[in-house]
This record gives sequence, C-alpha cells and structure tokens, in this order.
Amino acid sequence: MAAITNSLSLKHTLSIGSPQTNLLTRTRPSSTSLSFRTFHRCYASYANENREYVIVGGGNAAGYAARTFVEHGVADGRLCIVTKEGVAPYERPALTKAYLFPPDKKPARLPGFHTCVGSGGERQTPEWYKEKGIEMLYEDPVENIDTEKQTLTTSSGKLLKYGSLIIATGCTASRFPDKIGGNLPGVHYVRDVADADALVSSLEKTKKVVVVGGGYIGMEIAAAAVAWKLDTTIIFPEDHLLQRLFTPSLARRYEELYQKNGVKILKGASIKSLEASSNGNGGVASVKLGDGSIVEADTVIIGIGAKPAVGPFERVGLNTDVGGIQVDGLFRTSIPGIFAVGDVAAFPLKIYSRISRVEHVDHARRSAQHCVKALLSAQTNTYDYLPYFYSRVFEYEGSPRKVWWQFFGDNVGETVEIGNFDPKIATFWIESGKLKGVLVESGSPEVISTIFLV
Repeated sequence: MAAITNSLSLKHTLSIGSPQTNLLTRTRPSSTSLSFRTFHRCYASYANENREYVIVGGGNAAGYAARTFVEHGVADGRLCIVTKEGVAPYERPALTKAYLFPPDKKPARLPGFHTCVGSGGERQTPEWYKEKGIEMLYEDPVENIDTEKQTLTTSSGKLLKYGSLIIATGCTASRFPDKIGGNLPGVHYVRDVADADALVSSLEKTKKVVVVGGGYIGMEIAAAAVAWKLDTTIIFPEDHLLQRLFTPSLARRYEELYQKNGVKILKGASIKSLEASSNGNGGVASVKLGDGSIVEADTVIIGIGAKPAVGPFERVGLNTDVGGIQVDGLFRTSIPGIFAVGDVAAFPLKIYSRISRVEHVDHARRSAQHCVKALLSAQTNTYDYLPYFYSRVFEYEGSPRKVWWQFFGDNVGETVEIGNFDPKIATFWIESGKLKGVLVESGSPEVISTIFLV
C-alpha cells in the first residue's frame, strides 16, 4: 500500500512537484501550556481518563507514536488512543500480502503483526497498552472537533478532552459508485482487518477473481490469489503495471512473471460496470468493460487508490494540491497543539523542496516518531525524508519465486537498467548527472548500501 502525492502532479501520484513557499514557521508551544490551559475545566464530563495527549487513528503511525511516548516515559496515565477499529494498532501492509494466503500457506494473523514488529520492535498487543498505562478507545471514530475547547466527539457521543492532539487517521479506499455495482456482495476493498477477513471468506469459496487496479494493491492481491489456485484476472486502464513508478521495460518483466503464474492481464481497459448475478443472490457475477466485453467473476477486489481520511479535521487546514492536512517540518498544523502524521499529512519533502503526501508504512513509522520527539523534547530538526517504497509478492509457502523490490528517491530523469530479472534487476533514474532514484529487485542490504555509497 504505497503512494506519494506531490504539489504538482505529473504522473498519477509519483511525480515532480514545485516548491511550497508558504511553510509554517510558528514557534512550538510548550506541551505544558497546551495541556493544562483549560485542562481541568469540567473535568468529570469527559469520557477519557488520559487527556494530556490524544492520538486519533489506530494504524501504523499510532502504534509507532505510542512506542515513542513510552520511550520518553510520558505515556502512563497521559496518553489516549481513539480508533474506529476493534483491534490494537498493527502493521497494515500485511493485509494485502501474507494475510490473504490460504490456510495451508501459513497466513499472517493477529497478534502476530501488531506494531512494531515490522521494524524489529516489540509486539504491542492490547496487553502491552494496558501495561504501559495507555488508554485505548476502540470502535468509536471521531466525528467532530472543537479546537477552541480542545474536545473531540465520537460517533457514540463520547466527549473527549485533549491537551495535544495527533491526527493519524490514514486513508480510506477509493470506491466504485453504487450505481455501477461498487457495493455488490462479493466486491471488496481492503483497508483494515475486517475488510481482509471478508475477502478471505470470499476467496475460500470463489472460483474466478478479478482485481481492478494495476498498482501496489492490485499486484499484491493478484499474487495472493495465485496461492489459492484461482482463475485470476487483473484489469487496469494504464499501459502497463504500476505506471506511476515502473518503466515500460521494468513493467514488462513483472507482467511476464504474473502471466507465468497464471494471471491474465487486461491493460488499457476501462470498466463500465460490475454486473450482479441473475440467480437471486445479488452477488457480483461479472465485470463489463468499456468495449462491451464481459469478464466473469464471483469475487472482485477494487484497488484503485486511496484518499486521505481528513474527516472532521478539515477545519485544521488542508492542502488542496496534494490533499491531506497541511503541516510543517515538525508535523505541526496551523492550530497550536494539533499535529498530523502518516498518510494524512501534507508535509515539506525537504530533499526535493516541495510539499508531498506519502502513503507508505515507512513514512508512517518515521513521521510518527519524529512528531512525538519534537512534541516531547527540544528537538527542532525538521523532518528529512528520502521517499522509500517496497513490495513483496508471491511469498507464500511453495512459491517457485518470491519477489521483493525496493525503491528509493524520485523517478525523474533518464533511466538506466542493469540486470536481466533472473533474479536481480536494478533501474536508476538520473537527471542532470545526478542519481535521483533507484529500484532494486531482490537486492540484499549490502547491495542497497553499495548503491548509496557510490
């Protein structure tokens, strides 16, 4: 699940941007003044016991932020996390990878991938949060914010108080409209564990799968469907897989790999509608393409991108170019005491002098850690991030070939390709004599280190 959105879109979401000159330059208010200015008024009327720091969201960023609070010794009795999900924060990338493997291929399941195991850290189970004195409010999304009173209202009607607020709400899946079948039984979108559970239930009894979208999500889910030995077709409107990143030559290698695994690829195809079954169950039965042709399917997965989940936080200040909540290099919004991190944050990408929004787990982890360190300490160094994306496919037990590629930097300039994809290949993006980006397939840590030492 990955994307980067910049202030000037050139090719979908990974593109050249223009510098943002109107950056936030406020002096960071002390956490004490923010936390206790109105902290004890109407004390008994609030539903949360821990009010000094509140995180809204329950994904990767929330888990890594919680760990950083604990590392600074200020979580116990002071930190509250409120989330729409029914489980503690987890490593979300697993949902379109190992979570979708069939039972005989050792699928990932909770509590195995709670944060922060994805970076080699401790597994933060629900018991971990209790032990650390962190208050968790599950299945109760925030629906309103009063920035003057420093309060939040949840869908169940709870009134929550905060001193400092971190918005870590991530993204929501882009959906097909209902009028073309976007909500038919058997049509799936994957953003959380409940979504993934519903998809696994469908895969257990399906025969023909159609994956809509040729990006990260589409490629990962199609590869997982192969493990179930299902008739799998991937459909997308672009000229080749992952067009926002892959060169045509690189995409051709991956497309051939998918086809060798039995995946049918329909590229350059538009979708007119998802058609319901006529046998009375109302479930999806086929995909009707723009040219009138029909692709049969009893399970359809839509992976056409995501939108920042700004929800009730629009009033905090949005970036209309890249979407998301505008922040500075310390992840402060325009309102003192309110921060935004992860997928939802539009931040200064220092290395390229532009405002970007990055949808990837690596940024979610790092931005959360940087934000909390800035909030709790005298750290004033602005976030200096090198965009990094990766994907793993065909990693199920018994797969003839496991694939893992990594990308660093920016895909601008001319390209140089080295290797034959058997198994390794590298693509370099060079502009004005400078290395701007690199993609490495099956590269070891030593190979990656060598590239950046050159």
